Amino acid sequence: MFRLKMVQVDVFTDRALTGNSLAVFLDGRGLSTEQMQALAREMNLSETTFILPRDAATEKVRGVRVRIFTVQEELPFAGHPTLGTAFVLHGQTGSDEVRLNEVRLDLDAGTIPVNFTADSGDGRSRKDSPRVAFGEMRQKDPEFGVTHDVQAVASLTNVSAADFDDSVPIQTVSTGLPYTIATLRSLRMLQNLRLDMARASEYLARSGGKFFYFVCRETVNPKARLHARMIFYGGDDPATGSAAGCCSAWMVANAVAASDEQVLIEQGLEVHRPSSIFVRATKRDNQIVNVRVGGNCVEVLRAEVAIEI
Repeated sequence: MFRLKMVQVDVFTDRALTGNSLAVFLDGRGLSTEQMQALAREMNLSETTFILPRDAATEKVRGVRVRIFTVQEELPFAGHPTLGTAFVLHGQTGSDEVRLNEVRLDLDAGTIPVNFTADSGDGRSRKDSPRVAFGEMRQKDPEFGVTHDVQAVASLTNVSAADFDDSVPIQTVSTGLPYTIATLRSLRMLQNLRLDMARASEYLARSGGKFFYFVCRETVNPKARLHARMIFYGGDDPATGSAAGCCSAWMVANAVAASDEQVLIEQGLEVHRPSSIFVRATKRDNQIVNVRVGGNCVEVLRAEVAIEI
């Protein structure tokens, strides 16, 4: 019998039982890829991560090795698992001085640094809440892919081409995982959106995207810049940090946000898991760089899983 310690956290929220849940296994050494995938199916969350500890010298140079799994597949990068896993690692240190330092994760997509502070994204202090922390990851510089015909994208949904905002392009962007960003005109349309998953997957496979990220400028929270939905594997993802990074780059490129302006993306309201994702990116010499995605995390539970190997 093999016993595995795990921590479950809620990411992109400062309140338990909201945001996007993540299961983090603290030591996945000895597990095969098939066993990791089976455990991810058992957790039945958007993603599950496995920390693979190495010697201190290697981790200092390359970061802590982490693998990310959805219920169906392993991903090279994903935002809320990166932030949530870094939160668990930074919480394992004993002193506040160390706890505020940078945590670096070695993912299949490369090394991603995450910096933690005692303040939330909206400026409120979290010094008196040790179970909550605000972290901000710096994602890879964006790669801008193809722009899409609005009629082709509309044909995959229950809305018409006229329901899309034609002032900005539908475009695929990647900061480690490619998302196709499409903007609808109203919150009601976005809330009622339905996506033909089979046809959408075929379309994305042909055009170089992994998932769609649908947004609109009308929001529930007046402080938010965008309301977002990411529909995958037949359901809504409560918070998609990798897509939010792509969206941040897309916003700055299309003057929806200014260079280095931190803006809030709200997500997850349709599935009663409200999430707050803080994003910003830099425009420098007509290039978009320094993509940062932040949010609060809160620990929900600790457990031990026993399996036979």
